[in-house]
Amino acid sequence: MSRTAVVILNFNGEKLLRQFLPSVIRCSGEAEIVVADNASTDQSIQILKADFPTVRLVLLDRNYGFCGGYNRALKAIEADQYVLLNSDVEVTPGWLAPLTGLLEKDQSIAAVQPKILSYREKNKFEHAGAGGGFIDSLGYPFCRGRIFDHVETDEGQYDDVREIFWASGACMVIRSGAFHRFGGFDEDFFAHMEEIDLCWKLHRANQKVYYNGKSTVYHVGAGTLAYGNPRKTYLNFRNGLSLIYKHLPGGELVYKFPLRIILDWVAAAVFLLKGNAPAGKAVLTAHRDFFRNRRRDRQKRADIKNIGKGYSSAGIKRGLILFDHYMLRRTRVIQ
Repeated sequence: MSRTAVVILNFNGEKLLRQFLPSVIRCSGEAEIVVADNASTDQSIQILKADFPTVRLVLLDRNYGFCGGYNRALKAIEADQYVLLNSDVEVTPGWLAPLTGLLEKDQSIAAVQPKILSYREKNKFEHAGAGGGFIDSLGYPFCRGRIFDHVETDEGQYDDVREIFWASGACMVIRSGAFHRFGGFDEDFFAHMEEIDLCWKLHRANQKVYYNGKSTVYHVGAGTLAYGNPRKTYLNFRNGLSLIYKHLPGGELVYKFPLRIILDWVAAAVFLLKGNAPAGKAVLTAHRDFFRNRRRDRQKRADIKNIGKGYSSAGIKRGLILFDHYMLRRTRVIQ
């Protein structure tokens, strides 16, 4: 039996720990439960020590964000499999076995996620991962069960087990060796899309990423940043550019990157026309900061090529999800 550690990254999440940690402890079998704390200033540590004595604490000296926090915490945790679990996730009885079992059964699979439903509307999919993550030809991410703001009702349509392109960082089981092989998450991302970047590296190493709809968890979502928060918009657009700049083959990058820039500017214009100036500004600021750091990303692009030149196209949609959704009015993934 593989050693499994469920690792929850926490920053000032005392209310979430009280609400959701009991279900993790109760439903996770023999897995070690770990809370990695990003130097919280609330009562998180006191609560953990007093109310959850069986939970292991990893204390970080400052807030390193999602990427840096996990990178540092996981170096201190010995396990065959890490379960990266957001602090605002309610797990269900038997949730973990289908995920860890899939990794034990097939050594070519490096990471897997469960079905992720909304905590507030338990019959609907949640934004962060839903029924498995994909990207389109320009690197725009989307999920089965959720395309942009359209969310599907769960009717069992994604109760399958299948290969996907990326697994959600809200709830991902990943082999420890695979995580550390690539240095964990790219800390320059800070948060958002770092799991897509890591999964793309896994594909380059001829490893697979899977979704297992036989396991279900419920995610509150936007526990740190609300969906409309300009900071979230900034990170998504900046990291989205870094993602495709690092990974797309040169022959594709030469024409896809300018098109992506134009479409991002269109998004900024739409934000401004709708009166959402902070979001429009966030897109433009994201582009400015990307170009300021392009030399850094150029080196990462060179490093990534050493992992492997080719990768599976499973989970990469031909065409544009933007066109399918907004022009063709498609609300369900055909993948």
